[in-house]
Amino acid sequence: MNQVEAKLRPDPACRVIDLSVAYRENAVLENVSIVVPRGVVMGIVGPNGAGKSTLLKAMLGLVPELTGRAEFFGRAFEKARGRVGYMPQSSSVDWDFPTTVFDAVLMGTYGNLGWIRRPGRSERARTRDALERTGIADLATRQIGELSGGQRQRVFLARALVQAPDLYIMDEPFQGVDAKSQQAILSVLHELRAQGSTVVMVHHDLATVRASCDYVTLLNRRVIASGPVADVFTTEHLRTTYEASGGDAFLDLPR
Repeated sequence: MNQVEAKLRPDPACRVIDLSVAYRENAVLENVSIVVPRGVVMGIVGPNGAGKSTLLKAMLGLVPELTGRAEFFGRAFEKARGRVGYMPQSSSVDWDFPTTVFDAVLMGTYGNLGWIRRPGRSERARTRDALERTGIADLATRQIGELSGGQRQRVFLARALVQAPDLYIMDEPFQGVDAKSQQAILSVLHELRAQGSTVVMVHHDLATVRASCDYVTLLNRRVIASGPVADVFTTEHLRTTYEASGGDAFLDLPR
């Protein structure tokens, strides 16, 4: 199946239906509904405090929802878990934990092994391949605490790759990275898309949305617009998204 056929399939990679989340009395997400076709890179874009990371966590059951649900390949997350990989923000990890880059990535294979099996030749080969694909094979024996921000993000990406999911959920994969790491990550994302995988990621840099994504959801507690970048990523929609928070980031949008 080619990429165009994947996008036209009636069963999307992910569907969010009327999802609402609140922290105590504060509404964070209000009746969010989006559809993510298969074989696309979708960026979740919006101002600080818009609920972007909360949306990803609620989709995966990491924070409780008030209303609504998320479906993955037509099923609840619990029944599709093996087809979904999650890359959290790097700030959520204890980078002082004493382990090497290789072992940190190898841990991504544990979910498919069960309680008894230990990683073997196949899992180690997949780990080496993921390190090569993300351009950090030379860091395999390095302690994770010694890494730069960009290197840490590539470790996270490699760890997601070894899971070999059909859908990648990523929370700001370009956060704190240098130009070299950004290009390496972007290259992998486009490679995944070409292979028919789907990526949903929180993305904060408006200037690179068109180069990074082909679908986008503009979010500020509620969905302002969602769909192909050519249709949705407009000055009008961006103004609506950011002005509600008093921001002017949309002014940086390349004309």
